[in-house]
Amino acid sequence: MNTRNDRFSQKMMEAPPSGIRKFFELIQGRDDIISLGVGEPDFSTPWLMREEAYYHLEQGHTSYTSNWGLLELREEISKYLSRYNMHYDAKKEVLITIGVSEAIDATLRAILNPGDEIIICEPCYVSYQPLASLCDTKLVHLDTSVNGFYPTAQQIEQEITPKTKAIMLCSPSNPTGRIIPKDELEKIAQVVKKHQIWVLSDEVYCELVYDGNQHCSIASVEGMKDYTIVLNGFSKAFAMTGWRIGFLCCSEELMEQIYKLHQYSSICAPIMSQYAAAEGLRNGWAEVEKMRVSYQQRRNLMYKAFTEMGLSVVEPEGAFYIFPDIRSTGLTSEEFAARLIQQYQVAVVPGSVFGAGGEGHIRCCYATDINKIKLALNRIAELVNSLK
Repeated sequence: MNTRNDRFSQKMMEAPPSGIRKFFELIQGRDDIISLGVGEPDFSTPWLMREEAYYHLEQGHTSYTSNWGLLELREEISKYLSRYNMHYDAKKEVLITIGVSEAIDATLRAILNPGDEIIICEPCYVSYQPLASLCDTKLVHLDTSVNGFYPTAQQIEQEITPKTKAIMLCSPSNPTGRIIPKDELEKIAQVVKKHQIWVLSDEVYCELVYDGNQHCSIASVEGMKDYTIVLNGFSKAFAMTGWRIGFLCCSEELMEQIYKLHQYSSICAPIMSQYAAAEGLRNGWAEVEKMRVSYQQRRNLMYKAFTEMGLSVVEPEGAFYIFPDIRSTGLTSEEFAARLIQQYQVAVVPGSVFGAGGEGHIRCCYATDINKIKLALNRIAELVNSLK
């Protein structure tokens, strides 16, 4: 056996496994578990998009595409973003990626140097911190729980140092469902321009907003295109998780660097996924709206139920997650989630895995059959009541 002690990357060994996937693995093959854990729509990809993929398969369109992705898809994305007052050249400023995860990884590696600092607004999606850490970057953990789970310009400015290179935002948020208000985004934009740092803006949930809220991207603020990387995709709004199709948009200057990494690491996204996504942008919006309305109904159900349990909870304005505070039960988030799955057969994700401000909460995904949600909520209520 090889006895060398440096056979593996030290940085990779230090990276923790996904806290979400840990609980996901616990429920694999168990039909008795109701999962509110993994953020995946319970809808199938709309038929018109599947039909488009079938057509291209039948035509034998199974080759690589350009590294950039299909031009027709990039053109549809460019038109789509213009709805939100974002303007990107389809040929030079839009890149098709293998999900949003690749877009995040490629962007971080293109902008970060060892010793740089990156501000991560937490609680946040679990991949942000480890992907940034792999770039030998110092993580600055900004706790948004003190402000109702969205970052403020004042908070951000307090954390900026001469080594600050970037900040990561997600609106609507995973795991809290909060939206950063437009007026706060405008203030954050002023801080960003003042210090000339990058903003990675994860907007994958932007079509899933409720109660008349409208999505606003920080990239749409005057002067922010040169500082913003827009990260988005089709997994959530179009129920395309398994198709692995995302995109990123940024200035041509930065794209030159990201594009090089994408060429070497990924080549291109699957061609069938690209054709399906283009069809979704052309003709799939009625289906997106049906799913959005259904999620809002389930959000209402969950918010009412947690409130009636006596748990403090911020009403989500978007995405399909709710983040109730379970500290009144006397359990940590890990203990609560473990007891819930072991004794009541309901899987949720402990808030501690999402970083600063997450401990004492659980993330529940309501992209789940409504009858299962009702049963799960009854079981959660049983656990909460047993701890009073």
